[in-house]
Amino acid sequence: MINNSFFLILRRMRAPIIVLIVIYAISVCGLTLVPGVDAAGQPSPPLSFFHAFYFISYTATTIGFGEIPNAFSEAQRLWVTICIYLTVIGWSYSVVTLIALLQDKGFQNTLTQNRFARRVARLHEPFYLICGCGETGNLVAHAFDRRNQAFVVLEKDEMRVEELDLQDFKTDIPALAGDARAPDTLLLAGLRHPKCRGVLAISNDEDANLATAIAVRLLNPGIPVIARARSPLVMANLASFGTDHIVNPYDRFAEYLAMAVAAPERYRLLEILTGLPDAPLPEAHHPPAGHWILCGYGRFGHALAEHLRPAGITLTIIDPAATNGADGIAGYGTEADTLRAAGIMDAQGIIAGSDDDINNLSIAMTASELKPELFVVARQNHHANAPLFAAYNADFTMVATRIVAQEAIALLMTPLLAHFLSVLRQQQSTSCSSLVEQMETLNHGRTPLLRELCLNAGDSPAVWQALLHGREIRSAELLIDATDRSRRLSTLILLLVRDGKPLFLPPPELPLQPGDQLLLATRSSEWHQIELCLKNANELEYVLSGREQPGWLWQKLFPVPPASRSKA
Repeated sequence: MINNSFFLILRRMRAPIIVLIVIYAISVCGLTLVPGVDAAGQPSPPLSFFHAFYFISYTATTIGFGEIPNAFSEAQRLWVTICIYLTVIGWSYSVVTLIALLQDKGFQNTLTQNRFARRVARLHEPFYLICGCGETGNLVAHAFDRRNQAFVVLEKDEMRVEELDLQDFKTDIPALAGDARAPDTLLLAGLRHPKCRGVLAISNDEDANLATAIAVRLLNPGIPVIARARSPLVMANLASFGTDHIVNPYDRFAEYLAMAVAAPERYRLLEILTGLPDAPLPEAHHPPAGHWILCGYGRFGHALAEHLRPAGITLTIIDPAATNGADGIAGYGTEADTLRAAGIMDAQGIIAGSDDDINNLSIAMTASELKPELFVVARQNHHANAPLFAAYNADFTMVATRIVAQEAIALLMTPLLAHFLSVLRQQQSTSCSSLVEQMETLNHGRTPLLRELCLNAGDSPAVWQALLHGREIRSAELLIDATDRSRRLSTLILLLVRDGKPLFLPPPELPLQPGDQLLLATRSSEWHQIELCLKNANELEYVLSGREQPGWLWQKLFPVPPASRSKA
């Protein structure tokens, strides 16, 4: 692939080069046949091949050194005149062909692909491959950029790739306009690169996501893949060959809304954990139980009904395909008469869930006019309409792109979060409520940073070595300030996984073991202190005992054991 542009140039320039060679050959041969004259004006033999080739060569460059080795005869001058015009035609043909080649779209694409492949090959840090950079992919890209996480973009739409250069990314992103369904394109984007850590198949095209997931499973099965899907058929297909994570925004939102109704504290905790790091904490939602009106009964509406009914919510469905009856009204819900017929005055909530943003806003505004205290859930389909939905300010706005992006980021950056969320669903509301209070104050009203670590030689060499030598370290001791051991960091250990078994909120006095995996919620500024303690034996010793060990050079220069020194 790298040499494609070179061979393409040779292929396109083959005819002009052959023409030039023929012209030069005829010109040189002609000069070796035409007789000349000597300095006395007497006939002399023609030029040798060397002198003929030398003369034709510099004549082509229009340098004009004169006639060598002697003045030409009239016949030689006539032949040289013909040669000059022939070479001008040959070079003009070559230049025109070269200009056409440079303007050729295929040649430009080849150059772009070669440049992209070289940039990906030079990546020396772990990166993720984002396939599809629409609204969802763009959110993921910006989140990665804020966390200094390297990534590569593969997007079918060339305009979207060009727009990436105009956005305020901190780094120059390797991005290519190409179809992720093509295995060659995935390989070009680094699918088999040793630093590739995962693939996100999150375009709007379900078939493309399916093809990408299959290609990842076959070409590099060792890395995780997150795929976006909406239809049950595609989801089942993705699950059949072991796709690591399948994100269906409709199902996920319906599950979240049902959770918000049945267990608001648990949902509040989930919102905080899956929010973007250091973003303002999301607003708390308390949707009421009882009777609701659901406008729009497509795949999104079906997912909502499937999750809300078990949560104790009764529904009246408004949809153009519905038949008038006790549970259904034919219509869109944009008219006041339809909403009254559906019993809006007795309802506690309404969901404007069609696939048309303007209709959804019309439904929400009409319903609010009829009953201002109604809890309104609005579905936003397109990011461009965000200002309209922000101006309306529904109680709960469903944005599919944001749901997919947040979940994908959380799963990739902190895989232990999936374990934690599964354990969270089994917890009582009181423990969720207590944890929510801690999380809300942890990072001064902003979403905490979630990090996970493993007590092994790679992530935490100092702690791992200490544990192997029999040193007892308790979980709370990892959260001591490495600059002032009298202070405890504002960090929570949410989960500990030992031998595959998760432990929700491990107690502070729990002794750690090599190989333990921990999920932490912390502040960005404090994570660096924790990392220092995990990797630096001196800092760990100070945190555990209050003593600071001298460095290797100091021990060599002064072999007498120094007195312990406390920083506190």
